[in-house]
Amino acid sequence: MRLVLISDTHLPLRAKKLPAAVWEAIDDADVVIHAGDWVNVGLLDELEDRAQRLIGCWGNNDGPVLRERLPEVARVTLDGLSVAVVHETGQAKGREERCEKSYPGLDLLVFGHSHIPWDTTTPRGLRLLNPGSPTDRRRQPHCTYQTAVIESGRLKDVALHNL
Repeated sequence: MRLVLISDTHLPLRAKKLPAAVWEAIDDADVVIHAGDWVNVGLLDELEDRAQRLIGCWGNNDGPVLRERLPEVARVTLDGLSVAVVHETGQAKGREERCEKSYPGLDLLVFGHSHIPWDTTTPRGLRLLNPGSPTDRRRQPHCTYQTAVIESGRLKDVALHNL
């Protein structure tokens, strides 16, 4: 199962559209995960039409229409892997400990908010991924997104892509 992870798209404020490379990855993916801060419902509509499967949550910059259509925390099992998607996890210091306590039994937590890519694994084995932003690099050298593969309940081939 091929995944594309994006967050903090802020369309059309930070960019008018997603970069072509992201759309190409989406077209090849089995599942697209968006960790909030869409800003405009147009991208949600477009991803629902174009992605094979979309999992998303709302972020702090998302208004009432997006909050009506998306959960604050999306939870799903993908090929045996327990996954949650949330926008904010708080400051970087102590993140692993907080997330282990807040998301017991979870295998993968995808989050956003900071626009800073993140990839760590807690002592219990919870994988934490933040794909950064494909449209707003905020203090980072590049805009980014992530891809990964789930095979038989295991996450593998996690890659950060610079745009």
